[in-house]
Amino acid sequence: MKRIVIFASGSGTNAENLIRFFHNNSEAGVVQVLTNNPRAKVIDRCNSLNISCLCFNRTAFYNTNDILDLLEMKNPDLIVLAGFLWKIPETLIAAFPDKIVNIHPALLPKYGGKGMYGMHVHHAVIDKGEKESGITIHYVNENYDEGAIIFQAKCPVGAIDTPESLVEKIHALEMKHFPKVVESLLFGEHG
Repeated sequence: MKRIVIFASGSGTNAENLIRFFHNNSEAGVVQVLTNNPRAKVIDRCNSLNISCLCFNRTAFYNTNDILDLLEMKNPDLIVLAGFLWKIPETLIAAFPDKIVNIHPALLPKYGGKGMYGMHVHHAVIDKGEKESGITIHYVNENYDEGAIIFQAKCPVGAIDTPESLVEKIHALEMKHFPKVVESLLFGEHG
């Protein structure tokens, strides 16, 4: 069975969507969720879905091998960042080359990089008067949002759109495409 580990920092809607998508799949499944936020709603979602969710702190992530050791024990085929806000340490990137992917709520390379997450992205898109936005699923490297792009999906940004209405459009794209792209990566349809 293909094994997925998810990192999440917030509400966990993408994590839950992935867990549910693979729930009855005999060939792939989510084996662990990791979060850096002890108040993240993803913890409650995992509890209700019977998925192990472990919370860790900055020291464990950056100054020890605790997370690396855990990941090596879980032996994931793919590590998925689903709203995870910390930069991935180079030790993890080196240990899992081309096995860590992220979803970003904009069309990279625009509106990426440090500080470009969540509503910050949507405000920037609206403020610049962009005519379209979307999602980017990409490999993770040592720089924020600079890894090779795997998949993008677009949506129009209308004159009456607000950051809040854009969030809804982006969320719909995430729900529709993210699990299918993860599945295709697991089974070799994306290189």
